[in-house]
Amino acid sequence: MNKFIKGGFLAGRRTYIMSGVGILSAVGAYMVGDMDIFGMLQAVFTLGGIYFLRKSSEHKGEKNG
Repeated sequence: MNKFIKGGFLAGRRTYIMSGVGILSAVGAYMVGDMDIFGMLQAVFTLGGIYFLRKSSEHKGEKNG
């Protein structure tokens, strides 16, 4: 139970999950007509940028070898 509370195999991946859910919700909002294509693309690019910024800053202090 403790492993489940701490996140299990998804621990430390909160940013990636939130970006993925945000992108899916933006696409879903476009599909049902709540958002136009420009609003959807703006949300997708913003959330994608957050994902890649997090990904690039993860390995800053590591040394090879």
